[in-house]
Amino acid sequence: MMQTLAGPCFVASLIIFFVGLLVRAIWYVRGLDWRLERVAYGWHKERSIPGALVSIGKWLIPGGTAGWRSQPVAMVAFFLLHFGAVLLPLFLLGHTVVLEQTTGIALPSFPTALADALCVASIAGLILLAVRRFTSPVLRQLNSWQDWFVLILTFLPFFTGFMARLDVGAYDTWIALHVFTGELFLVLAPFTKLSHIVLFFMSRAQLGMDFAIKRGGDTRGGAYPW
Repeated sequence: MMQTLAGPCFVASLIIFFVGLLVRAIWYVRGLDWRLERVAYGWHKERSIPGALVSIGKWLIPGGTAGWRSQPVAMVAFFLLHFGAVLLPLFLLGHTVVLEQTTGIALPSFPTALADALCVASIAGLILLAVRRFTSPVLRQLNSWQDWFVLILTFLPFFTGFMARLDVGAYDTWIALHVFTGELFLVLAPFTKLSHIVLFFMSRAQLGMDFAIKRGGDTRGGAYPW
């Protein structure tokens, strides 16, 4: 079973993940209004490209935007989760071995202590996000079953992987669950709100272009409202 999960299932999940997110990105661009967005962005690249980069860059810095500064708990939870969610799949030792065996791509690996710290930080971030959903009156109104499903789907690979790392109970069972839930995450990402993996960058870029071109960002010396 592990040979199947770590072999053809892993390759298939990667294909679904990358092709699915590419399709979502294409749909996003095709959904832009031809006159309001595409023409403006295409004719004013000297404003649109810097505006897009500023918008993305600001939101990738803790406290870099007014939105982050107004929501310190959400900011801490977001960055705790995403540091591990981005770095561990690429640089955890077990992941790099599987990636090299199946695709031939060799990446460096994190030291064990750093990987453990990132995993614990990501789990803590997920718990903070869950608590915030319970305690915020606004979020309680907006929450849907898909929001909780995505949160649980994100939690399971971290939890099962950490249980395997601690050798709690049957190691083979935990590692099989870790591989399965990780691949389930990859397969479902393009079809759920996890598609923000790529759509976050596209929506932030679009807003940056809007403020740079249509709302006088260039004439105000780049004084974007965030």
